[in-house]
Amino acid sequence: MQEKSKSNKKLFVISGSSGVGKGTVLKKFMERHPDFMLSISCTTRKPRIGEVDGVNYFFVTPEEFQNSIDNDKFLEWAEFAGNRYGTKKKFIKQCLDEGKNVILEIDTQGAFQVKKQMPEAVLIFICPPSLEALENRLRGRHTENEDAIQKRLHEVKIELERAKNFDYRVINDEVERAITELEKVIDEEHKKC
Repeated sequence: MQEKSKSNKKLFVISGSSGVGKGTVLKKFMERHPDFMLSISCTTRKPRIGEVDGVNYFFVTPEEFQNSIDNDKFLEWAEFAGNRYGTKKKFIKQCLDEGKNVILEIDTQGAFQVKKQMPEAVLIFICPPSLEALENRLRGRHTENEDAIQKRLHEVKIELERAKNFDYRVINDEVERAITELEKVIDEEHKKC
């Protein structure tokens, strides 16, 4: 990947179906590219053991989170399992202004919220090689019962349909190949600047 000037730093939004291995791809990508910044979200949930405020999340009260919603301070936000999660506009702007490319890992609905507010953001969806391959991965984990697997597969179908509206789709059939493809996408985007 080419080194770029401060002026063409971008926000890359990464989404992908559950079980597709996007966490592994992103972890290895970030190890190779420490000049990239992984976005830190705000959350109303309590910190888990070992989590650090400002590193894993910005931990805020429900009142603080609502105040940020009311004052249009989020690029995107959502609620999961009774807790809220969101990405502050100011945080992303600050990282970009400091000359850092930013990677934000969120679900497809959040990605579309970001694109609506920040059209220059680049949406990248990490896809499974096939539904069958993903089903085999999920079953191979031996962590969920049949109902949970079927529910996940149903969600995957919805997400794959949404992925058609992303700027790029990267197939994770092999981690090294997926990382190389992600690097190509990012280089291509920087050439447009």
